[in-house]
Amino acid sequence: MSQDQHGDLSAFSMLDLFRMEADSQTQILTDGLLAMERHAGDAAAVEAMMRAAHSIKGAAAIVGLQVVVQLAHGMEDSFVAAQHGRLTLTPERVDVLLSGVDLIVQLSRLDDVGAEAWLAANAAQIDQTLNAIAGIADLPELPALPSAPAPMPAPAAAAEPQAPVASGLAGEEPEPEPESAGAPAPRAGAPAKAPAQNFDKLLSLASESRINAHQMHPFIGALQRFKRNQSSLFSAIEHLHEAIARSGDAGLMEKSLLALQKTQPLKQFMLEHIADIETYERRLLAVSQGMVDEVLALRMRPFRDGIHAFPRMVRDLARSLGKEVRLEIEGEDTLVDRDILAKIESPLNHMLRNAIDHGMEGPYERIDAGKEALGTIRMEARHRAGMLSIEISDDGRGVDLEKIRQSVVERKMASPAMAAALSPGELLEFLFLPAFSLKATANQLSGRGVGLDIVHETIRQQNGTVRLESEPGRGFRALVTLPLTQSIVRALVVDVHGEAYAIPIVKVESVVRVPQAAIHTLENKQFFELKGEHLGLVSAAQVLELGEAANQAEDLPVVVIGRGKQSYALVVDAIRGEQSLAVQAIDPIFGKMRDISAAALLDDGEPVLILDVPDLLLSIDKLLHEGGLHQLTQADHAQQRRAKRILVVDDSLTVREMERKLLLARGFEVDVAIDGIDGWNVVRSGEYDLVITDVDMPRMDGIELVSLIKKDLHLHKLPVMIVSYKDRPEDRARGLSAGADYYLTKGSFHDETLLDAVADLIGDARL
Repeated sequence: MSQDQHGDLSAFSMLDLFRMEADSQTQILTDGLLAMERHAGDAAAVEAMMRAAHSIKGAAAIVGLQVVVQLAHGMEDSFVAAQHGRLTLTPERVDVLLSGVDLIVQLSRLDDVGAEAWLAANAAQIDQTLNAIAGIADLPELPALPSAPAPMPAPAAAAEPQAPVASGLAGEEPEPEPESAGAPAPRAGAPAKAPAQNFDKLLSLASESRINAHQMHPFIGALQRFKRNQSSLFSAIEHLHEAIARSGDAGLMEKSLLALQKTQPLKQFMLEHIADIETYERRLLAVSQGMVDEVLALRMRPFRDGIHAFPRMVRDLARSLGKEVRLEIEGEDTLVDRDILAKIESPLNHMLRNAIDHGMEGPYERIDAGKEALGTIRMEARHRAGMLSIEISDDGRGVDLEKIRQSVVERKMASPAMAAALSPGELLEFLFLPAFSLKATANQLSGRGVGLDIVHETIRQQNGTVRLESEPGRGFRALVTLPLTQSIVRALVVDVHGEAYAIPIVKVESVVRVPQAAIHTLENKQFFELKGEHLGLVSAAQVLELGEAANQAEDLPVVVIGRGKQSYALVVDAIRGEQSLAVQAIDPIFGKMRDISAAALLDDGEPVLILDVPDLLLSIDKLLHEGGLHQLTQADHAQQRRAKRILVVDDSLTVREMERKLLLARGFEVDVAIDGIDGWNVVRSGEYDLVITDVDMPRMDGIELVSLIKKDLHLHKLPVMIVSYKDRPEDRARGLSAGADYYLTKGSFHDETLLDAVADLIGDARL
């Protein structure tokens, strides 16, 4: 513990310094014991643990914690015996030593006020731990597992000798009351742990300096325009001087020459000062960007800081379940934003616990399957394509996909035929649903269906994704992708209804321009085709409740968000481009704003709201279910349309398509609806010259549709033709009395009959 590492330590008491040293040295002890358990005879690990125990003993003696002195001394003796080959650190002995480490950590957290009461309340546990460490050499060693399958006792019996040590020492914690009284509160001023708000403030100031630097650009642009105007003026003076020289007037020539000479210093002055200001702008931008980068670097922590407790947790949990599992971690030095690191610790913990409880087999089952008795879970963190990629994999039994399929059918989440067609990836997605579990009974670890649901939700809140893969009998893999930092977000800036909005780039699937002619309508929903898939079009102005969409260009700027079946094309007014934005939290007084996650300032100082894409997708779904989507191609329609527009309403796909093709061939614009309700929604949201409808349709028949149209204040003059198989006089009379302008029977009409009837009502296709 040097001052070089932690800065000025003069403000801390001796007890504070002991806590800091105990934290670092107990971590060395934990790592060393786990290493010794995996690789017996690791001389370097034993040496490091001896030094750590000796350091703790000396520090504890200084602050008067005699119990810690005794614990550390007993552990040091064990390490010396292990170093000289007199003691083998078996898992059972490691359990005892780890319980001593835990007790040292608990004792280091006590303050002066509650220490005596806590020691009295936990005297029995302390004595038990001290005695266990003193008698560690007397613990029996379990026989090694066979390397090949053979008759053997049940796995539960193998776990029995471990139980007394684990339950008596390693897992116990002090009683709640004394601990709450004696445990010290976290100190905001602890070395290397500056308050997060300090970094946020620094980042805000650094971002403002960058914005101010960018605001030099328009000033330089104004100077450049002034220079061009000045050059034009100087050129005019030169022409004037040449004209005077040709006139031969000596007096005027002398004055014009003097004026011409005075322009030269002005021209040079402007050139030099513009160059100086441009240099200053470049330096200012570099310095301000450097400040932002440095503040972000301060916020970054190595991945190990968030996961240092995982190897011990995996080891202890596996032993409590009678399993042998080790955790291998790669990429511990990978840098992660401290806020993200803090928030993903719990999801990663959930996934590791799931892997141990669900995926990893017991040692005898693994040997029967031809595997090593010791199972392995690997966790790897690395930067990939500007994102943080975390992969957790194990060599356990994997997930039974057929069991998921069966559970989906039993819970009536899908029909048997639909479940049978689901791919492995689609089946694994069900594990993220609330209350979905493959375990028949719940225990303290799993079975309640909340683990992966919480994981998925937490990762989503951090603008990340999680994907699952499984190979039955071989293992399971989870791939988590997260942004490197939440403080700076790379975003696509768009205009919606005259205001700037930002969409995180990680949530943008693609950006395209869609011609008005490529937009189709079905069931009152507009869509276009992109890479062979139909994407629904939604007005960003409507979703954000800003009013009607203002974009009436021939090509609509569109941002595609969401994935899979929940993909939508968001229509905006304009796309400005990408920017790196320093995220500013919205004041809590506003609460959670729908569809908005945070705010920021653009490079020119303009405020911008950052959209919450998952929330936005929910708002779009709600609009779709309510049938309230606005049409995007109706404004100035009289100028845009070159042909008359007809709506065909029929529940028969064959009849609907036949009528559509006939009318398209004659030059009409044609939209279709699949029943009366759909037709009523479409006709109100568009501008049509004729409606052709069937009579017998689900949800709303044609007679009711005609009645609604004829009673509507805006649609009552719209011609309506009924085309039906019903040809009785009473059927015809019923349709005409409802307000239909023409009644045609399907049994008697042919191509020309329909087209002639349309021509009788609205003429030819041209407007």
